[in-house]
Amino acid sequence: MLLKVFRITLTGGFDGLLVTPAASPAIFYLPMRALLFVAKRLRTSAWILFGLIVGSHSFGTYGADFTEFPIEDLRLFSEIFSRIKADYVEEIDDTQLLQAAIEGMLRGLDPHSAYLDPKTYAEIQIDTQGEFGGLGIEVIMEDDAIRVVAPMDGTPADRAGLLSGDRIIRLGDAFIQGMSIDEAVNMMRGEPGTEIRLLIVREEEAEPFEITLKRAVIRLDSVWSELLDEQFGYARVSQFQPGTAKELELQIASLVSKSIGGVSGLVLDLRNNPGGFLNSAVAVSDLFLNQGVIVTTRGRNKDSEVTYKATPTDILYGAPIVVIVNGGSASAAEIVAGALQDHKRGVIMGEKTFGKGSVQTILPMENGAALKLTTARYFTPSNRSIQAIGISPDVEGANISFTAENQNESFSLREKDLPGALASESADEDDKTPGQPLLPPDNQIRQAVNLLKSMVIASDYRDFIYDH
Repeated sequence: MLLKVFRITLTGGFDGLLVTPAASPAIFYLPMRALLFVAKRLRTSAWILFGLIVGSHSFGTYGADFTEFPIEDLRLFSEIFSRIKADYVEEIDDTQLLQAAIEGMLRGLDPHSAYLDPKTYAEIQIDTQGEFGGLGIEVIMEDDAIRVVAPMDGTPADRAGLLSGDRIIRLGDAFIQGMSIDEAVNMMRGEPGTEIRLLIVREEEAEPFEITLKRAVIRLDSVWSELLDEQFGYARVSQFQPGTAKELELQIASLVSKSIGGVSGLVLDLRNNPGGFLNSAVAVSDLFLNQGVIVTTRGRNKDSEVTYKATPTDILYGAPIVVIVNGGSASAAEIVAGALQDHKRGVIMGEKTFGKGSVQTILPMENGAALKLTTARYFTPSNRSIQAIGISPDVEGANISFTAENQNESFSLREKDLPGALASESADEDDKTPGQPLLPPDNQIRQAVNLLKSMVIASDYRDFIYDH
C-alpha cells in the first residue's frame, strides 16, 4: 500500500508572500509499512502526526531508503514529548506542544522560515490584496528581538520616526524574548485607531526609549512619482506588489507626457523598500533593460534554479537612471538595484543595502496552514550573492539634513543686491533655476538630480565630439 504525499512548490519574494503554483508539483510515494514501522518504534500515535507534517520534505530527501532515516533522533523526540506530557507542571495539549516543536524547528533555520497557522496564512493572503490594520512596518526576528527592516511610507511607523535597524524588545507589557515572529506580528496588528506601546533600542541612543503608535489601515500603494523639473522624473517604489511594474510604467508614461521634450533621466527611489514579490522585481528591472540576465535563483533542488532574462522593453530608451538605496532597501529592491548596476544601466547612490539575498517559498498544508521555507539564494547578473553582504553603492552618500532655502536668505549676497546693479533683461525676473521649485527638500534626491544632469551633459558632449 502506498501513501501519496504531495509537495507543491511555490515561488515568491518579500519573505515568500507570492503564491503561484509551480509547473510540475513533486509527488513522493511513501510505503505505508514504513509509517507503521516508525510508529511501532516510537510507540506514540502523536509522532505519526509529526512524521506526516515533516514528511513531505524528509521523505522526498530520503526516498524509499530508510537506512538513513534518523530513527534515533526521532526516538529522542518521542521520549522528550512523553516526559513533557507526563511531568510538566501543567497539562498541555498535544496540538499546542507539537506546534511549538514545529515553530522551534523552523526558528532554528534562519530569520525568514516560519510556520504559518491557518489564521496567519489567511491574513497574509488578504494583506497582499490591498490593505490591513497595523503599524506599517517590515520586520524580522533576530537575537530574541524584532529588527526593523523598513517602515512603509506614510504609515504610523514611518510618522513615528522608526528607522531601519531599530530593535523592538517589548510590545505593550510583553517582552519579545521567547516570541515567534508570527506572535509578534499579530500583536502589532489590530483594529485601526487602537494604540500599542513599543520599547525601542537604537544604536546611537544610550538607553531604550518607548513610543506609542496608533494602528491604522495600511494600504499597499507601492508607486508614487512626480516631475522634478522640465526634463527629469522621480519615481518612488515603496514595495514590490503584483501590479507594481505596470503602475510604474503608467506613471513614467505620464511623466513623459508632462515633460518638455521627454524625460532625460529618472531618479528611482528604493530607500526603505523592504522587498516584495520576486516576479514584480523582475518586471520592474525589465522596464529599463533590453537584454541579459536580471536575476538567478539557486537552491538545493534542481527546480529551484531559475534564470530570469530581460526583454527588449527599455521604456526610457537608454536615458540615465540614478537609483537611491539605503540600509532599509532589501530583497526585491536589491534585485532591481543589482540588475541595473551590473548592466551599467543605472548608477546606485546612497548607502549599502540590507543584504537579504534569499528566496522564501510558501508550502500550503492540508490543515489550511502553510510552511514558509527558505528554498534558494538569488544571484545578480554578474553572479554575485548579496546574502548578508548587500549592494554597495557606486556613489556613497547619507541622507544629510537640508536647510530650507529661505532660512538664511538674508545672508546671501548676490549681484542684484549691490547698489546700482543693472537690472536683468530677462522676461523672467525670478532668478530661480528652471524646475527648482519642484525639487523636494531631500538632499539625496537633489544630489541624484545633479548627477543626472552631469550624465546628460557628458553624453551630449560625447555625441558632439563624435559628430565633429
